[in-house]
This record gives sequence, structure tokens and C-alpha cells, in this order.
Amino acid sequence: MNKRKINSRITGFFKKNVEERQKLMKELCNLSSDELQCLKDSTSILDKAGHGHYIENTIGVMQIPLGIATNFTINKKDYLIPMAVEEASVVAAATNSAKVARESGGFFTSNTAPIMIGQIQLTDIPDPFNARNKLLEKEKEIIEIANLQDPILLKFGGGCKGIMVKVLPDTPQGAMVILELLVDVRDAMGANAVNTMNESVSILAQEITGGKALLRIISNLADKRIVRARAIFKKDDLATKEFRGEEVVDGILKAYAFAEADPYRCATHNKGIMNGIDAVALATAQDWRAIEAGAHTYAATKIPEKYSSLTTWEKNNTGDLVGTIELPLAVGLVGGVARIHPIAQISFKILNLSIPGGALELAEIMAAVGLAQNFGALRALATVGIQTGHMKLHARNLAASLGAKGEMIEKILSLVEERNLKVTFDNIKEIYEELK
Repeated sequence: MNKRKINSRITGFFKKNVEERQKLMKELCNLSSDELQCLKDSTSILDKAGHGHYIENTIGVMQIPLGIATNFTINKKDYLIPMAVEEASVVAAATNSAKVARESGGFFTSNTAPIMIGQIQLTDIPDPFNARNKLLEKEKEIIEIANLQDPILLKFGGGCKGIMVKVLPDTPQGAMVILELLVDVRDAMGANAVNTMNESVSILAQEITGGKALLRIISNLADKRIVRARAIFKKDDLATKEFRGEEVVDGILKAYAFAEADPYRCATHNKGIMNGIDAVALATAQDWRAIEAGAHTYAATKIPEKYSSLTTWEKNNTGDLVGTIELPLAVGLVGGVARIHPIAQISFKILNLSIPGGALELAEIMAAVGLAQNFGALRALATVGIQTGHMKLHARNLAASLGAKGEMIEKILSLVEERNLKVTFDNIKEIYEELK
């Protein structure tokens, strides 16, 4: 492919509509007519909901497959769970894991109130500890000002519930006082409500302390908004042709111990958990970057100076495997893109979520999926290895990319296994041509 040169300085690009931007991309980037049509087709959902204004300079939609994880029972209620993810085997792993957990009653969850933390950074204060006390003395007044900003949130039982104040004495820029608002955001993720409260309170905070209010922003470490899930996986249900159930349980426990002992392994271990959580987050139009940031920061801070697993795995007195998960999850059904995105709305309907209380239920569902995903990965790693399932799905994708469909794909997979071939593009192509 020949390298081309373009000038990225495009005056007024943001003023153009989606169709005009698409045409310009075709001209500047040598897109084919088919590629242009692909962009146009992808934006049909934007036209129905956001009129092309979800983000700046929109030219199309990067589509990700939406699948359904089945078999889930959570708190004695059955769910079909939408998952949007580009990685093969994620939905299958969640589905299979949920089937095993179902034999012991499924997943059981709990949560704390949906409290988010808003932070106001106060600088240039000569007596920071004195300033901290002065702010705490004015807690009632601070809460009142914050709650004037969102009477609807207050009406539904939310609002600012309290404050915390801490001193950071030794930053590179000197001492700082951090005023934190504790806000119950109900069925919202909460960023807009909390940031508006931060702005309103910052003026009073400056008057009280004599300092300067600089950053006024929500924290994505939502460690006051914790969700937990647990499940039992019976050893007898874990047995395979090659492994006894007890061996699988012990293998999973050893794999978990590896993750707890080594941060390099733990990063991948927690990534597997987030495979499931992020997939539900995408399907329901949540801020998955905030969820990721909060989860990994929580993993790095819940035990001082240690990056830890978001899950725990144990063996109970009957020899069965017991898994638990605990993490912060800030999700919402109201506000943001979730309120207008038609696929998100369909996902909420599939999950049978409603207001009030739907956000907490969604968080519990996501925690259960994260636990299921972790179990699926650990079971594969401790037995046949993670690549077996991955490569089968990879072979399916390669066959489809060549034009194979339906029964043809199944024949290709069968011959790959029968001939004990490695899953490579060349091998798949050779069988495809042979069958053609």
C-alpha cells in the first residue's frame, strides 16, 4: 500500500454534518465507495437517537458484536445478559460458568448505597489543618448549598449526604486541603450531578479557608459504591474426561494464588474479570473507562502497597469451590448516552431493569458476570489451557473471512480437528478451497 500524505488542519470540520465529513474522509483518505457506504450504514443508529451528535466530529460508528449470556441466576432471579465485546469466547465463558453456578443456586449479590465522591482541591492555605477543621464545622451549610443544585435528585432520596476533608501536607506544590462531597446519586452514574455540586460549594470553601479552589471534579475511585457477588461451583460439576473435580478445584486455587502473589499475573487475572464487566458496560452504554479506572485503583489500594485480585477463591468444607468478588461499580440508567442510545435501551429491557433501583441491580449483574468470567478463565487455564476455546473460535472467524457459511464452517472446523492442524490462515484456506 502506498503511503499518502494529508494535511490534518481542516478548518471548520466540526461545523460539517456527518455526511459531509464522510465525503471528505473519502477524498482525503482514498476510501472506496464500499467503504464510504459502510460508514453511512453504521450511522443509521445515530440518526435515530443522537442525530449524529454523540461525540465531536462524528463520521461513523465502530460496531461491536452484541451477544447474550444465558444461564444466569442472580439472587434467585433469572437473567439474559447483553454483552458487547469483540473478543471471541467471552460470552461463551460467561454462559458456561453461569451454568455451573446455577447448580448451586447461582450468584448472590449485595451492594452499598450509590455514593459518589466529589473532590474540591484547595491550595495556597498557610494553615491547612486549621482550614480542615473550619470546613468540618460548616458541614451542614456545605451540604445545603450542594443540595440546592439538584432538587430532583433530592426528591428521589439522593443528594449530598456528608463531607470528608483531608490534608495532603507534602505534595510537590505544597500542602493542599481536599474537600470531598459524599453524594447519593440514585440511578445515575453521577458525574454531572456531583461536578455541579462541586462548582457550587467551591465558592464557600474558598471563603471558609482563605484558599483557592482549583480542581472541582468527581473521583472515579467510587469506593463508597461497592458491589459484591458470590457463588459456589460444585467439584463434581467441574470434572472432565481428563481431570477429576478435586483436581480442577485445586488447580483453580493454585492459579488464584499465582495472581495474588505476582502483579504481572494479577494484571491479566483482573483483565479477565473486566472482560465480562466491560462487555455489559458497553451493551448498556456505561462509562467503561471510569469503571476500569475505579476497579484497578481499588485493586491497587485495598491492600497497602499491593496490587490484588478483585476476586477471592476458596474451598469450603465439602471440597467445593467458592468464589467472591468485590469492587466499586458506578453505573446509571438515567443521564448520559444510556438515556438516548437505542441499543442501551434494548439492553435495559432485556435485563428487565427499571427505575428506581435499576442502577444498583445493574451493578450487581455486572459483578456476577465478572465473577463468572474469572471462573471460566481460571478453569480453562488450570485444565486444557486458555487457547483451546480461543483457537476454535479463531478458526471459525478465519473460515468466515474467506466466505464460508453455516455447514461449510462446521466442516472446516471438523477437518482441522481431525487432521490435528494448527489454526492458521493458510491451513483454513487450504481446507476451504478443498471443500469448495
